[in-house]
Amino acid sequence: MADYHDDLRFAHVLADAADATTMERFKALDLKVETKPDMTPVSEADKAAEELIRSQLQRARPRDAFLGEEFGSQGTGPRRWVVDPIDGTKNYVRGVPVWATLIALMERGAGGDRPVVGVVSAPALGRRWWAAEGLGAYTGRSLSSASRLHVSKVADLGDASFAYSSLSGWEERGKLNDFLDLTRACWRTRGYGDFWPYMMVAEGSVDLCAEPELSLWDMAANAVIVQEAGGRFTGLDGVPGPNSGNAAASNGLLHGAVLDYLGS
Repeated sequence: MADYHDDLRFAHVLADAADATTMERFKALDLKVETKPDMTPVSEADKAAEELIRSQLQRARPRDAFLGEEFGSQGTGPRRWVVDPIDGTKNYVRGVPVWATLIALMERGAGGDRPVVGVVSAPALGRRWWAAEGLGAYTGRSLSSASRLHVSKVADLGDASFAYSSLSGWEERGKLNDFLDLTRACWRTRGYGDFWPYMMVAEGSVDLCAEPELSLWDMAANAVIVQEAGGRFTGLDGVPGPNSGNAAASNGLLHGAVLDYLGS
C-alpha cells in the first residue's frame, strides 16, 4: 500500500494557507461577491484561496493535475488534487461560520480514480478533519494533536440521526416523498448542510446523510474521511466513491436502508 504521509502533511500546509486567506475576508464589509452562470455565488475569497492552493501545488507538485471549483482543471496524470476553496459560500457571504476548504488527492487505479487523501478545514468553527488511505481519519488542531474518528454503531433507522442540506434538490429529483419517508423513519433529522454532515458521520455524532446533486470537489475529501472512519460513502446508485454526482454516507450499518429510500 502506498504511503501518503507526505501528501497528507502537504495538504495541511495548503489548508493552513487557505484558512489565513479566507478568514482575513470573512465578515468583511467590502467583500466582493459575484453570481456565476449556475446562479450560485462566488466571492473574492473563493477565488483567492483556490489561486493560492493552485500556485503552491504547481511549485511543490508540478507533475500532479489539479481540479478546482472556480478555475477548472489543469494538467493530466494519475494523481489529481481536487479542491473546493469554500464549501458553503452562501454561508460565508452571510457571516454564517459553517463553511470549509476541502482538499483531496485522487489517484488513478484499476477501478478508476479514488480519493486517497482528504482535509476539510473549517477555520470559523475552529475545526479540521483529515484522513489518508490506510492511515485512518482524525480531527484536531494539527497532525500532532488529534483524535481518531470512528463512525457510530447505530443499526436501526428508528435510533438514527439523519442530516441533509435542503429539500429543493430532492423535489427536483422527484424523490421528495421518499426523502420525507426516510426522515419519518429516523429518530432525528437536522439540516446542517454542506460538508458538516459528512464530518459528523465520520465522528459518529450523526449516523447517515445524503445529497441529491453534487460535484466532485464537494465530495472527494469527505469520501476518504468517512471511509477511513469506518463508514460507507457511495452515490445514490450504490457505487462506492465520489464520482456519481450525488452522495450517501453512513456508518455502514444503515447504508442499505438509505439506498432503499433514496437510491436510483
